[in-house]
Amino acid sequence: TAGISFAIPSDKIRQFLAESYDRQKDAKKKYIGVRMMTLTPALAKELKTRHRDFPDITSGAYVMEVIAKTPAANGGLKDHDVIISINGQRISTATDVSAAIKRDDVLRIVVRRGNEDAILTIMPMEIDP
Repeated sequence: TAGISFAIPSDKIRQFLAESYDRQKDAKKKYIGVRMMTLTPALAKELKTRHRDFPDITSGAYVMEVIAKTPAANGGLKDHDVIISINGQRISTATDVSAAIKRDDVLRIVVRRGNEDAILTIMPMEIDP
């Protein structure tokens, strides 16, 4: 609105900028090197028709692609695996996997591959944002 203005003290601006810089500096991004999506019952049914050996499972994080020479590839994760738990916590969505990657330095991942479970250890890699 015309005629109304606000003033912010310079010490408040300095404090805000310093805190913002510290948050950005500490927030390193981590990755394992996969493309994944949340496994839903509908997607599981579709994948089962395409891949006869697709497991009888309807929730988790479906690994569409493992990128070569990344922590996931080095740890033994493969295309078409379904991540069902990380560090003892059940995985229902791809977002759960992303949260675990950000939170933990070592991931003990249980994947369903065919009709067997495999336990893998993957250490996320830090990258500069």
